[in-house]
Amino acid sequence: MSLLERTEKSLADHFDALVPPQTPPRLAAAMRHAVFSNGARVRPQLCTAVALACGDDAPALSDAMGSAIEIMHAASLVHDDMPAFDNADTRRGQPTVHKAFGEPLALLTGDALIVLAYQVLAHAGAQHPQRLGAVIRNLSAGVGVPSGIVAGQAWECEARADLSEYQRAKTGALFVAATCGGALAAGADPQPWTPLGAFLGEAYQVADDIRDVAGQAQAMGKPVGQDALHGRPSAAQSLGLAGAVAYFQQLMDQAVDSIPACGARELLSQVVRRESERLVPTSMCEAVGQPYRHLQSAPLTSPQGSGHAVA
Repeated sequence: MSLLERTEKSLADHFDALVPPQTPPRLAAAMRHAVFSNGARVRPQLCTAVALACGDDAPALSDAMGSAIEIMHAASLVHDDMPAFDNADTRRGQPTVHKAFGEPLALLTGDALIVLAYQVLAHAGAQHPQRLGAVIRNLSAGVGVPSGIVAGQAWECEARADLSEYQRAKTGALFVAATCGGALAAGADPQPWTPLGAFLGEAYQVADDIRDVAGQAQAMGKPVGQDALHGRPSAAQSLGLAGAVAYFQQLMDQAVDSIPACGARELLSQVVRRESERLVPTSMCEAVGQPYRHLQSAPLTSPQGSGHAVA
């Protein structure tokens, strides 16, 4: 089973178990629309990969940690797309929740998904009570104040914001939660995994800034030009497009270098490199005159012969 297949199965199992038939039908449909919308599932796959690197002795808890992070990410997108923020019509090539179901239900959908993320952890954590507190604190740190995704969104409401602090909170926080959460779910020390999440999170935000300027709306699956429209901090605006691409590549190199020594180091390195090409592809690098430096990767399998291939 690939990491992606494992992630999708976990999400579907948890959703079906915790969103029962007696849920108001349109709310359940809106929640499903938000969660199962062709996302890349990078955060839960990263969480699982780190858990595997740390032994993955509690796979149900590892899966729950990854699912909770992905559900929380979906909740943040629902709120981020609403008229009060981006007022986006599409997300991943589909109508946003507020366009498909209306603003009141979109607000409730985001709220319900936040609660669902904690329900997923609570149910799985009942079998590992000694780890439950740590994984809940980890998710909360990635979401709340002072440095979680809520704080990142709030920086957009300030007159001035430090670009790095804004990027670390808005995008980086859930990546740190993913890498540290994988370690915590496996009963390992999360601290060695913090830099990997931090570098990847900042790289993802820089990539988003680049694509917001250089991307095509159809290819992005969401509107472009939003940073300039809303006056938000942007690496592409601060560094120029070529400078932002160079900075993105630097961050991805740092992410690879930060991976702790373990049996899964090569696996994780190739995951990072593959994501680098997906986020800022060769054609985009060449279009801005930045040399292409992504490393090619072969098909990936998990360490210790576990049979988990990375999709």
